[in-house]
Amino acid sequence: MSLRNRVALAGGAVVLAALVLASLILYPSLSAKLNEQHDATLVKAAQQAPELVKSFKQKSTGAEAKIPLDLIDVGSTKVQFIRTPMAKGPSPAFIDFTSRDVDVSTGAESPYFQDADFKGVHYRVYTSHLDMKGFNLVRTAVPTSVVGTTLDRLEVLLISITAGGSLLAALGARLAAGRLLRPVRQLTETVEHVTETQDLTARLSADGKDEIARLTRSFAAMMAALDESVGAQRRLVADASHELRTPLTSLTTNLELLDEGPGIADPQAPLLVREARGQAAELTLLVNDLIDLARYGNVRTHTEDTRVDLLARRVLDRAAARSPELDFIADLAPCLVHADPDAVERAIGNLVDNAVKWSPEGGRITVATTPEGTVSVTDRGPGIPAADLPYVFDRFYRSPKARSLPGSGLGLAIVRQIAETHGGSVAAETREPGGGARLRLSLPPVG
Repeated sequence: MSLRNRVALAGGAVVLAALVLASLILYPSLSAKLNEQHDATLVKAAQQAPELVKSFKQKSTGAEAKIPLDLIDVGSTKVQFIRTPMAKGPSPAFIDFTSRDVDVSTGAESPYFQDADFKGVHYRVYTSHLDMKGFNLVRTAVPTSVVGTTLDRLEVLLISITAGGSLLAALGARLAAGRLLRPVRQLTETVEHVTETQDLTARLSADGKDEIARLTRSFAAMMAALDESVGAQRRLVADASHELRTPLTSLTTNLELLDEGPGIADPQAPLLVREARGQAAELTLLVNDLIDLARYGNVRTHTEDTRVDLLARRVLDRAAARSPELDFIADLAPCLVHADPDAVERAIGNLVDNAVKWSPEGGRITVATTPEGTVSVTDRGPGIPAADLPYVFDRFYRSPKARSLPGSGLGLAIVRQIAETHGGSVAAETREPGGGARLRLSLPPVG
């Protein structure tokens, strides 16, 4: 069953339950109210009995016999006058007299109501004492069918309202559900389209602030992020394949040359072996960078309060040991961030390695940290051309000057990946011509 039909059934069921409950409360209440009104009518008719007797006497020149002793119709109410003395026994005009009636006629018993049948008709009867000469009891009665007919009509009306109201509520709920669930239908169709075609470019839009609109916008944002992620993954695979193809081709060629002719006895064999080892090292570096690029992705496995200045000092000490021909300057102010210390150390190391690669012999490299969470590495190399500045942190991007230098083109991309994973940013700028470049890594400081 569709969601639209379930909403319609639920709406109809709720209204049905509400109307049934209202009817169960309303019907007994109205029934009791009608019975009270008819009882009040009987009491009022009994109280007006003396005036009714007087009117009969005025029309009948003082003869009491002219007052009818059987049932008198006064509107919808029937009245019976009983003469004195009276005794328990049958009454030819109406229901039989009981000992209780005798007690009421003498004033020993209070007036009372009873239900009785007379000639196949069910009556509601009120018996009361009548203090008039020649009469000591009066009965007023009304057929219960008067109340029953009204209640029967009310019952039919309540059943009709309940049934009609439930059907109208179900129909209205179905129509409203069709409009309200339209975004859900569109969302479902989009999901089915993506499942069938693997097309992540489908887009959704929704106005409003309700839950369905929020769900639609969230799904659209998820689709856009997934499309971007898949696109980035495909680009990474394509770029990695391209970068891997060159050293693999060279390595295979060198190995084939070693395998042909005199083999390792060839005078060129040592050169071929050195080149093969260099290409293998280049492949190893590229694979390691790819692993690190995936490792420092959007998921942080471990974070803690980290002193960036201490990590920078450790990186500088290692760099100075590897490159004694360069001059390393440390300007390290205390800097505390909440981050993955291994990732931050790797990012600083990549920035320093980039500066080492571009620095001439005897060049100066300055590493500085600030309390605001910024690490900057400045070199005295040739600088970065303005056309290359927007791309220096892209994966596999290498300027024309860098293609002859070792490297995979992933070092600075890893720096940006680490920065973005921690909510930070990266930036590059060229100093005055011939004055080198400055690369910055900024992370949110603690406090």
